Amino acid sequence: MKIKVVLAFFLMSFSVPVFAQSKQVAKAELAYASENYFESAKLCAEAYTKLTRKGKGALKKKAEMAFKTAESFRLTERYRDANEWYDRCLLLDYQDIAPEVYLYNGEMLLMMAEYKKAQENFEEFLKLVPGDQVALAGIESCKMNKEFVAEKTRHVIENQQALNKKEFDMAPMIGDRKTSKFYFGSGRESGISSDKDPRTGEPYMNIWVSELDKKGNWTEPYLVKGEGINTEDNEGTVCFDARYKTMFFTRCPNVKKSNLGCDIWMSEAKGKEEWKEPTKLNLKNHDSISVGHPCTMDGKYLIFASDMPGGFGGRDLWYTEYDRKSDSWSAPVNMGPEINTKGNELFPTFAMNGDLIYATDGMPGMGGLDIFRAARVGEENKWENPTNLGAPINSINNDYALIEETEKKGYFTSERKSSNGEYVPDIYSYVLPPNIFDLKVIVSELGNKEKKIEEVKVVVTDNNNVSWEGYTDASGAVFWDKRPQGDRYINEETSYKINISKEGFHEDKNGSSFSTEGLYYDQNFVIDMALLPKKPIRLPEVRYPLNKWDLLVDSTINSPDSLLFVFDLLEEYPGMVLELSSHTDSRGSDAANQKLSENRAKACYKYLVENKGVDPRRLIPVGKGEAEPRTIWKKGDVYLVDQPVEMEGVEEIKLTEAYINKYRKTDKITFELLHQFNRRTEGRVITMDFDPATAAEADPKLLEFVKYP
Repeated sequence: MKIKVVLAFFLMSFSVPVFAQSKQVAKAELAYASENYFESAKLCAEAYTKLTRKGKGALKKKAEMAFKTAESFRLTERYRDANEWYDRCLLLDYQDIAPEVYLYNGEMLLMMAEYKKAQENFEEFLKLVPGDQVALAGIESCKMNKEFVAEKTRHVIENQQALNKKEFDMAPMIGDRKTSKFYFGSGRESGISSDKDPRTGEPYMNIWVSELDKKGNWTEPYLVKGEGINTEDNEGTVCFDARYKTMFFTRCPNVKKSNLGCDIWMSEAKGKEEWKEPTKLNLKNHDSISVGHPCTMDGKYLIFASDMPGGFGGRDLWYTEYDRKSDSWSAPVNMGPEINTKGNELFPTFAMNGDLIYATDGMPGMGGLDIFRAARVGEENKWENPTNLGAPINSINNDYALIEETEKKGYFTSERKSSNGEYVPDIYSYVLPPNIFDLKVIVSELGNKEKKIEEVKVVVTDNNNVSWEGYTDASGAVFWDKRPQGDRYINEETSYKINISKEGFHEDKNGSSFSTEGLYYDQNFVIDMALLPKKPIRLPEVRYPLNKWDLLVDSTINSPDSLLFVFDLLEEYPGMVLELSSHTDSRGSDAANQKLSENRAKACYKYLVENKGVDPRRLIPVGKGEAEPRTIWKKGDVYLVDQPVEMEGVEEIKLTEAYINKYRKTDKITFELLHQFNRRTEGRVITMDFDPATAAEADPKLLEFVKYP
């Protein structure tokens, strides 16, 4: 008897500490298994401190408690605490049991902006799990972060302090067609329950509503009105059908010692203010599965997030469709690899144009959950090519649940550092300011871009028939940005027509045009335009063999290519009719030179009509012989064929036979050069009103050469 008592006491004296340790561990593990992560973080940490390092079993259990502590901190988004506990796991070599230690630690470091350490952890994980897509995305995120910041968009982000409290505020949603009601989830005081959720350590969340007052400010939020909408459990992530008559929302129950997943509930409107008793959608086959974060456009096709089996990893986006005949929802279908990853896809919403907006941590991003936008394929319920929205909408912290109010304004949830220095989910607004456009018109002489034209009248007209005008300065330019009252001349999604005119120049009836439609970036429009002077047009040089009219092609010139200037000119001005006049130098008889010039003009005419397809009625070949000497300009010892803008020290010269003959004996090079200047083909505008429907037929004899000599 005594021996039994002694034995019992002995066993008790040694088993009491072991029992205490087991009880502490069991309590911690129950909290963790029940997903009460706020409680389990503390309980697992306490169990860790009580566990000994002696023995492989004890050391393994101690490492396991460190991992569950780290996970509890991670899942309640206390990243620095999680990082410290993952480091303890690594010291205990727990990565040999759970390689995810490296992966999750990398994610924590990424959200702490410690990119080098984060990348090192992702790389260590890949050594243990080669090819893992989440780790590869993490490495890419580390590399791309600077690019996201450097290439941030022009969105202006603002914390909605009138709506946010110190508790969680998240998942905003517009609640009526006038965009005057605003639904969101919040754990603020005066909710249904005064308790705190053991999962998060925060108050239970309910669905709240705020309305716009007459000044456009959000009023003090109130609980959604309706029997059974808000309860002592967590409610949030609301969406509506197109008529705002059906509401879907998420409810996450918390039952002690039970692991119950979230569900989607549906309620019908009861008048303008209240909602009927909700019903639960039957979308899962086990209570532990979570379904939530519903989104819909029509109330019949519903996308949601879930961890149900058959996904790609983490939580995926799924969809279900309502069948009116059976009054039931179809079996959920996974949205596939175009959308889902091995990470988590959450908080789907629809953009105004039908694109799918959602958050994921499974693709390269800035850290944590980033908001992506996938383009809708036609009218199908299919989306592809998810694109990261970038900074500043996304941050190194979790960003999610974005909704559009307009194409350039909306709201989202972010866990970035708030004005009070805390990292909690808050509601933010974003606005994309109008793109900044300005316009500069530069006018030069046609065929001589270096010669700018001053005092040209420039008239700009938009597609609403609003117009304004200005005049070019000495540099040939006129510029518009802001109007006197501060708004801008050039606006978004608008088309503009520009017309220019000046006395002494042919009117540019076609003008020029540009548009800002579809532009999503600032732009300085610089429009180059040209006016045609009412004087002969100097065409690019066309040469001919001596006493012939063949278009010369040799190592120095390609005469047919020179005539492309005429072709382009006629293309640009479809109303133009042009006289092509050829000239010879003064050597030879007047009669011979006249015939030679006519044939050379016809050679140009034939090439443009027969080889380039120009309407023959738009060209008139004329031979001028030697009758019209050319005017050139001389500055110093240099002869210029174009009149300089600055005429100081410039001599104007008419190339008469007498002038050229001064060089016949003294300077053969100049003598030949000046004769070459006179051998030319010029253009003269006959009319700018050519009408192919009424124009007379061209003379077929213009295609025939005259007898020469």
